[in-house]
Amino acid sequence: MSAKSHLTLGRLMLAGAAVMAISLSPALLSSASAAPCRDGKGKFIKCAPAPAKPKTCRDAKGKFIKCPA
Repeated sequence: MSAKSHLTLGRLMLAGAAVMAISLSPALLSSASAAPCRDGKGKFIKCAPAPAKPKTCRDAKGKFIKCPA
């Protein structure tokens, strides 16, 4: 094998590793967010609901507008 083929093989391996890391990251994030809630003493408790997102209104063209009452 020549030096050029080693360089190409190295790039392919690096690209494959990057694709695997990107594809595994959503699985890691979802498992971290599904962790049970604990109180100050370390006991399991019911998790508080997620805070409500502020409502944003847009017109037909997609521009932000003041929300109707």
